[in-house]
Parts: sequence; C-alpha cells; structure tokens
Amino acid sequence: MPQSPHLLPWLKEGRLEAGCDEAGRGPLACPVYAAAVILPPDFSHPLLNDSKQMSEKARNELRQVIEREALAWKVVAVEAEEIDRLNILWASVTGMQRAVAGLALKPEFLLIDGNKFRPFEGYDREHYRTVVHGDATYASIAAASVLAKTWRDERMRELAEKYPGYGWERNFGYPTPEHIEAIRRLGYTPEHRKSFHPAALEPSLF
Repeated sequence: MPQSPHLLPWLKEGRLEAGCDEAGRGPLACPVYAAAVILPPDFSHPLLNDSKQMSEKARNELRQVIEREALAWKVVAVEAEEIDRLNILWASVTGMQRAVAGLALKPEFLLIDGNKFRPFEGYDREHYRTVVHGDATYASIAAASVLAKTWRDERMRELAEKYPGYGWERNFGYPTPEHIEAIRRLGYTPEHRKSFHPAALEPSLF
C-alpha cells in the first residue's frame, strides 16, 4: 500500500534509524507519553500521518499495524510527579530517551520531533537530529506519534473511570472549559500536574 507521499522513509538510506515523539505536553493532568519506533525500510501505509491529523479510528487501526510490523518499538509514560520535578520539556525528552533505551534493537541514529533534545548514553549530538514538524516529515516519527497518542488516550480513559467528573475520556486532560470547571467544583486529583497553573484557575488551589 502506498504511503502518504510527503513522508520520508529515512534521513540516510541503509541506516537503522528510530523516530521519536511524545503526546500530552499540553494537558493539566496525567502522564506525558513518549514512543520510539524503528520501521522496516519498505514500510508504507496510506493512513500514516502526523497523528494529530488522523481520526481516532485511523490511529487505532494504524497502531496495530505499527506494533505488528515495526522492527522495534517502545512506549513509556512519564508521570505527573516527574513532570513537575523535571518540567514538561525535559520530562518529554527523558521519556523519548527511555523509549529508545527500551528498544529491542539499538538504532544507529535518532530522528526527534521538535527542536529540543540532549545527549544521553550511546547518543551524542552526532547521532540524533531534531526536526520541527518531524511527525509530518518522517514516517518513523509519524509512527511514534501514533503510538504515543493512542497509548496515552487509552490511559486517559482508564483514569477517567478512576476520577469521574473531569471529562478526561473526552478532553484527555487538556485545559478545556469542562476540565477547568470540574477542577473548580471537585478540586485537583493526584494526577494533576502541580506545576501547571492556568490563568482561569489562579490563584492556585495547591
């Protein structure tokens, strides 16, 4: 099946490259998820795209394809407490590093969505590249975006049952009017990120 024509299969042909992305930087609550994916060099799928541009049905369908056909993949969660300790940027970077470290194959090079990363064990600055809008540029980053998004959405639905009333099964923790009003009525949960203070909720309840 042909792939979305704008997605590139690699930065350098013949090299084992992993794409990395995250989901959940903007919400007020719950983990940020990070994923790393190594795709076969001939992988293609017509649904593959930046996960934000895909329907939920398409993301869930493609998740199964990626998890079945990728040479290696890993998804990790960085919980709210660690987000508050590291800040959301470095929590996201830490999550991507852990995902790479957890891959069954060791990639030779990393393609990172965004413009911030930092060296870690086995990967100096010569062995990764940050790519703004990378999830709309490289197939491996797009695949990582799909896994991070679908895994996080699944977790949010589970947490919505544990903490009813916040609408997490719909807003996924983002600062929607529904979520903000629920915080006013019900207060914060242990899953809320204490370092996130929306103007609509000042002064903070913490």
